[in-house]
Amino acid sequence: MALPPPSAARKPLHRRAIQVEAFERDDGLFDLEARLTDTKPHVIELFGSPVAAGHPIHDMVLRVTVNASLDIVDVQVASLSVPVPGVCDAIAPAYAKLIGLNLLAGFRREAKALLGGTRGCTHLTELTGVLPTAALQAFGHRVRRTGQDDVSQPPFFVGQCHAYDRTGPVVQRHYPQWFVKAN
Repeated sequence: MALPPPSAARKPLHRRAIQVEAFERDDGLFDLEARLTDTKPHVIELFGSPVAAGHPIHDMVLRVTVNASLDIVDVQVASLSVPVPGVCDAIAPAYAKLIGLNLLAGFRREAKALLGGTRGCTHLTELTGVLPTAALQAFGHRVRRTGQDDVSQPPFFVGQCHAYDRTGPVVQRHYPQWFVKAN
């Protein structure tokens, strides 16, 4: 269902686009490429220089390579457009700190601890937040998750979102052994 029409006339001020693409590699690994692009529909002045309407203020790409357990084995960063070239893009090597983290084991918390604030770039670190769910959507059915064969534990997604609430109709119908009757 679409949003209802706005209640007042409005004009565009800013556009942020976040795009994630997933790839299966020939070497058995997987790549996730997340891209953040900020544009304005009008000319702005940024640090004394004009930025043309539609020209990216930020255009940044974060690629993580993961194994079949969703452990990060490599990270690449590209800053294609930044407000302060030579400064903003100098933080790219810090993202190697993500290597060794698992996308399903406290990843967002760990990424923020390692790269939050001045330890990283706000925009690149924001991109890390979309990686876990994008990975599951892309190739979750092809990866090994710790405990996935343990029938004494619910699937990892049960209890992790509204649709998979243990007291809800989806769990009751499709995962009845994990359904809990609401009080």
